[in-house]
Amino acid sequence: MKMIRSANNADTQQITNLVFSVLRAYGLKPDPANTDADLNNIEDHYIESGGCFDVLENHKNEIVGTVGIYPMQSGLCELRKMYLSPAEKGKGLGKKLLEHALARASDLGFNRVTLETASELKEAIGLYKKYGFIPYRAEHVSERCDQAYIKQLDANQASEATSTSSAGPVTSS
Repeated sequence: MKMIRSANNADTQQITNLVFSVLRAYGLKPDPANTDADLNNIEDHYIESGGCFDVLENHKNEIVGTVGIYPMQSGLCELRKMYLSPAEKGKGLGKKLLEHALARASDLGFNRVTLETASELKEAIGLYKKYGFIPYRAEHVSERCDQAYIKQLDANQASEATSTSSAGPVTSS
């Protein structure tokens, strides 16, 4: 059984290891001083600022997936750091993480979600499009990203994914 839970700063090393290993697997460079500096203090950057950062754990309590919601402005947040261990791909867990993140964004009062991504992350881009994200021109895109997407959340978003709440189990499909 896999579980999604809120992350805290005690998870920093496992989260950083996962994110950086996935980036390297796709030929992308980790950027701990800039783009990835938010991982140095998850509680301050995400939770204390009104967002969230959650992790997916396997049966051994190892972090195998991550996703963050970062507040941008009134009603708008950014989906950040959605990564899944290569060993967990193809099990429907990316879908579960995304559904969970969209529900959390709605629960936190956001009605629009943006994200930035790199064209190398083809599976993720396909998933984002399937869930209604559309391309848009962002004011600023981080150095390793070359695409930006936005999604309007509907009023039912939170209730659609209650089974993936921060304390709920996630099962492979």
